[in-house]
Parts: sequence; C-alpha cells; structure tokens
Amino acid sequence: MKKIVIIGGGWAGCAAAISASKAGAQVTLLERTDMLLGTGLVGGIMRNNGRYTAAEEMIALGGGDLFELCDQTARHTNIEFPGHKHVTLYDIVRTPYAISKLLTRLGINVVYEARITDVHMDSKTILSVKDQKGRVYEGDVFVDSTGTAGPMNNCSKYGNGCAMCVLRCPSYGGRVSVTGLCRIEEMVGTKADGSVGAMSGSCKIYKESLSEEIQRELNEKGVAIIPIPEELVEDHLGIKACQQYAISEFRDNLILLDTGHAKLMTPFFNLDKLRKIPGFESARYEDPYSAGKGNSMRFFAMAPRDNALKVIGVENLFCAGEKSGLLVGHTEAIVTGTLAGNNSVRYAMGKETLELPVELAVGDAIAYVKDEMNTSEGMGKKFTFSGSVYFEHMKEQGLYELDIPSIRRKVENLGLTDIFNKPLI
Repeated sequence: MKKIVIIGGGWAGCAAAISASKAGAQVTLLERTDMLLGTGLVGGIMRNNGRYTAAEEMIALGGGDLFELCDQTARHTNIEFPGHKHVTLYDIVRTPYAISKLLTRLGINVVYEARITDVHMDSKTILSVKDQKGRVYEGDVFVDSTGTAGPMNNCSKYGNGCAMCVLRCPSYGGRVSVTGLCRIEEMVGTKADGSVGAMSGSCKIYKESLSEEIQRELNEKGVAIIPIPEELVEDHLGIKACQQYAISEFRDNLILLDTGHAKLMTPFFNLDKLRKIPGFESARYEDPYSAGKGNSMRFFAMAPRDNALKVIGVENLFCAGEKSGLLVGHTEAIVTGTLAGNNSVRYAMGKETLELPVELAVGDAIAYVKDEMNTSEGMGKKFTFSGSVYFEHMKEQGLYELDIPSIRRKVENLGLTDIFNKPLI
C-alpha cells in the first residue's frame, strides 16, 4: 500500500487526508499542535457567495465530505450579512470533533505535536520527514499543508506582535514550511500598499460577555450589525487577508456572526473603544487574546506549483491550502486539499495527475490564481470564491451557479462525477 504523509492538520490537511484515504492509500496526518483544523477552530463561515457553487461542485465531484459535515454541524443556514448571501455558519465546537471522528473512521493515523523540523531527501525526492521529538515518518508522497501564517517573528516584524491566536506558536513552536525545508524558494504576498503579508480578517468575542440583547439577536438570527460611533471608527480594510470583507460596511459597523463565539469581522479593534459601544461594556476577546491590538499575519510562504498542485522543484511533494497560493478561506483550503490528496496517490501509483477543468469554478480558481501570481500586481491581491477580485471574475465567466442539478449536470458532462470517491489502488 502506498504511504502518503500530510504535514499540517488544518482544513487543507484534513481534506487531503480524507481524499488520499478514499483513493486507497495509507495516510499519516502530522499536526503541529494538539488540535485539528487550525484557523478553522475559530472560523465558521461556509457557502457565502461563490463558495456555495464551489461546495456543490466538490460534492458532485465526490469530494464533499467536509462540506456535508459542516452542513450537519451548522448553527445557522441561509443567512445574509453585508456583501454576502446564502451563508452557513458552522459550529466551531462540534465541527472539529466531527472531523476527528471522520478521520478515525477512515483509518487515518493522526499524530499530534508533530512539528516537522527536517527532511531527508535523495536528490529531489523526499524520503522522510522528522519532527522536533526526533520521530521519523517515511512516505512515498508528501503533502505540504503547513499554511502561511506566522511564525511569531513575522507577526512582530510585519504586524503588531504575537496576538496569542489559536495557532499557538508560543506553545507549540512556529510554523515550519516543508517546501522551505526542501530549499525551494517560496513566494511572499503583499498588501495593497506593497508591504509584506496580510492580517487575518476577524477576531472572536466571548459571546456571553455581550449584552443579553446582542446575544439574543445572534442566537436567533446568526448575525448582528451594530453601528460604530464616528469618533470610534477604526479603518483596517487595507491590511486584511480577507478582501471580500474590505467594504465600508465592515469599517462603519461592528458585524458579528454566531459561530459559537461572536465572530467580529475586523482584524482587531481597540478594547477600550469597543467597551464604549452600547452592549459591549463587558466585552472580552476569545481569539486572539490580544485582538485589541492585532491579529496573526499570513501569506509569507507559498509554494511554486502547477495546476495539479505538485510543488515545482520536488519530485514527490504536493501543496494545499494557503501554501498553494493567494487563496483565502476554508472552502478554498478544502478544494485544494482534496485535489492534492487525490493527486498524491495518483503520483505514487505512477498515474497521470488530475487538473480540475476551468469549466468548473474550482478548477478555474486554481489556474487563475497561479497565473495572477506570476505578476507583481497579482501578488498584491487576495483571491476567494466569496468576494473581491475572483468572485467578480467568477461571475463574468458564468461560473457562479446556485442550481444544484445544473452543477451536477456540468460535472457529469465533464466525466468527473464522483472522481474523488473512486479508489485508485
């Protein structure tokens, strides 16, 4: 049986593990911390705007396990907030547990506190990786889903210091890129003003620290929008990784989403100012703990790759999630993770790797972002199915589709129905 080793247990790594396992491989998933899902532990947003289309395409392709699971653990469905429609908010407590159970059921070996610090290579082929405890993991093919956020020195140099976020670098060590360990030069994203990196786009408030009125609105509607007094407005739109939320409504209002936390859609907001707003007098941040000052910095280490998500320069390494480029979001991570996991098995078996066709939004996004990243202008942008540059492109190309039977017919006509459910071994 072919051995696939996936490094990084966020959304992309979990998707890659599921995909490789369903393809028939023996899968080991290595996670730096003691919990799966990474930023998904404090995320919560699915199916907004073009992400609805992407999710349904992946379900038709046979790679919808995680989307269907999030539907099952949703706190709210089909809600709206500024610029975003037909949104699902998954529960940030129930969802990670459900994913862990799914991985166990599939026989995936998950190893926690496995921060990879070294690779053993023969020329351009990885033979094994080693973690900080000296444990060695051999494999036929590897998937780098280590992300691009942090570590602490980047958050200090390019942000406002370590904000003590859910990535927990002080406790478990900062992110280490497997691609970087292979001495492959990685790409670094920039903000609109040309400065390096981008800041995570939201912070989370302990919901019970808010007024009963705001709590009730969140519990019943899933969203609460509170105008900010003009003298307290903070403008963080230009620094956000999530440019789909970089519109004036997110500057002029406190937009809260109910994911279990009260998800505040701004990178940070001064706590003293926040507590001057009615209903927020006792507000307390849950993640990051220093959300009055800053948030985690991202997009420092993206791998050069082809549209099958194979890393250029290493024979048996694939990439997924933010590691695969300037794609922002959980849906985007699941899409790339599913493709990378499946292709890792194809490559191990000596089969031709799969590129998703541009007739589908999921294939078009992977190809479009790769092309955009070949330009200096493109490196200053962020791309997502849910808004900003790519969503506009998606609509222009006629790829934004909400009719599920129509999406399934398109996938069927391309001969790709259930392609990710078919064993390769």
